[in-house]
Amino acid sequence: MSVYDLARRQRSLKYRIKKNKTSYIMMSPYFILFFLFTVLPVVMSIALSFTYFNMLEMPKFNGWANYTKLFLNDDIFIISLKNTLIFAVVTGPISYLLCLLFAWIINEFRPKVRTFLTLIFYAPSICGNAYMVWSLILSSDRYGYLNGLLMNLGFIDEQKLWMQDANLILPCLIVVQLWLSLGTGFLSFIAGLQTVDKSLYEAAAIDGVRNRWQELWFVTLPAMKPQLMFGAVMQITQSFAVADISIQLAGNPSVNYAGATVVTHLLDYGSTRFDMGYASAIATVLFLLMVGTNKLVQKLLRRVGE
Repeated sequence: MSVYDLARRQRSLKYRIKKNKTSYIMMSPYFILFFLFTVLPVVMSIALSFTYFNMLEMPKFNGWANYTKLFLNDDIFIISLKNTLIFAVVTGPISYLLCLLFAWIINEFRPKVRTFLTLIFYAPSICGNAYMVWSLILSSDRYGYLNGLLMNLGFIDEQKLWMQDANLILPCLIVVQLWLSLGTGFLSFIAGLQTVDKSLYEAAAIDGVRNRWQELWFVTLPAMKPQLMFGAVMQITQSFAVADISIQLAGNPSVNYAGATVVTHLLDYGSTRFDMGYASAIATVLFLLMVGTNKLVQKLLRRVGE
């Protein structure tokens, strides 16, 4: 790019900012808060990941020591990373498809019925007593709902230790996570389906679209790509950031670290041991994983409707 072209682009940018000055002023509070509470903490976390920082002394630069320890000497982190990737691979795509499927089905009902069904499906994600409910269901004694049901039906002869058996902890947590996954992404899909221009379906019918599946792929999904992108970001964030359900149901640490995730490992070092440099290294690795996965998913979603 020549110096002339660069100068022309800069003049154009300045002109656009000046022309839309009112809009930028209106958006400035959000940008200021976003920078202070999102961008700045991320940058500080990346910087602290190259230090030893115990909250009592000034950070001391130690280079790649935290990352070397993380990948070569921290067996618990490797287990946590494996569990997190399993969570992301299983719950991420399944919950995303379930959100889209249920939103598509619910959108076909009358407005009042649609509103009621949306509330029913969305309620678990905002239920403050969700962990209490699942604690009762997965209780290890014969009075636990799941144990009682399976024993009454004759599937098991004695109670299962759902949250004390290392082989059962992760599958149980995945089921709970899927139950809680119809959240913000689900609402964005409902909103996206409501904004699709009905005339597009008429035009598609003239062009040869003959069934609902073709309408979904060639009309509905391309028309709601912003909502699909937003839903993908939310589902990826949820699947990589699993922590509360593991801590509440399996404890921290869980049996043989079967329910450990990257976030529970991060909380251990950040909130319990106060080794903020090492915790920042864990957070940086998680951040890079989430960003990389988001880029991959967005690249795939751009092909929808092609």
